[in-house]
Parts: sequence; C-alpha cells; structure tokens
Amino acid sequence: MKRVLREILNTSLYLLGVLCLVYLVIHFVGQRTQVQGDSMEPTLSTEDNLIVDKISYRFHEPERYDIIVFPFLGKEETFYIKRIIGLPGETVQIDEEGSIYVDGEVIDDFYGREIIQDPGRASEPITLGEGEYFVLGDNRNNSTDSREPSVGNIRREHIIGRAWLRIWPLEKFGLIKHR
Repeated sequence: MKRVLREILNTSLYLLGVLCLVYLVIHFVGQRTQVQGDSMEPTLSTEDNLIVDKISYRFHEPERYDIIVFPFLGKEETFYIKRIIGLPGETVQIDEEGSIYVDGEVIDDFYGREIIQDPGRASEPITLGEGEYFVLGDNRNNSTDSREPSVGNIRREHIIGRAWLRIWPLEKFGLIKHR
C-alpha cells in the first residue's frame, strides 16, 4: 500500500513539474500563434502556425526588419504580426511614389510585395518617441499597420515577441527569415 501511495505521489509531482515547465515556457519563452489574413504575404500566409520567441528581446532591442507580434489595442484577443521599419528616435515618411524614408534616406524595401499606394499618416514625417516602432505589413496595400491611426506607433512594452519558427504547414516548416 505504501508503495502504491509513493508511486501516486511521485507521478503527481512529476506531472506538476511538467505543467509548471509548460506554463513557464508559454508565458516567458515562446507561444504558438496562427496568422489570419494576407497582410504579410508573401512572407507569411493565412493559417501559417508560428512559434513566437518571447525571450530574445529581454537581451537585445528589436531591430529593423524583425517580424513582431503585438496586440491590437482596440480589440481584445486580437494580435497583429508586422515588420519593423522605424526604430525609436527615427523619423519615417512615405512619399507619393511609395518610397519609404527613414531619417531622410530611402531604405531598401525588398520585403514589400508592391509599391505603397496609400502612405496614410506617414505622408507627413512621423518622429518616433523613446520605445516606439513603426511597422508595416509586407503586403503593403492590404495591411492595417502603423500608417493607420487605429494602429499607430507600437510601444516597446506591447511587443509580445519575434516570429521565430513556422511549424505549419509542414512543407513550409522552418525558421522565419527576418533579413
């Protein structure tokens, strides 16, 4: 009888340890998310399942062209996935020809699917404050991003993490390329 109770206790402690580890990984290291919509085409597609790296930004700041996940502040349980274009302290502007300027210099926009037709609020220079980022979807003309007042500049504390690994569909399995 003691042996059975000891076995039950050991199994219970083992399961509790596994659950604690899973909790820590999900909340502090990574989480699964699913892409909805085509704003990141051709890089990411609807129903792609990703693992978001939540830990690397504890050791370094987000960089230009990183693909990040952040909550849409106007709607609970809605998350956006976009590419960082502008960094804190920089000035971003998009001209009528769709060229993206950072601090007055045109950047290489080899991620954009097409030429930007509507610069939105970036038609005027946007100077990013401390801890603010300007983001765009790769499908520039079909993306709700920092050009829209409803999204605006993304605060550092709102960034959940960086898209790291595509786990579904299996034929596209692999690390997400940011640069």
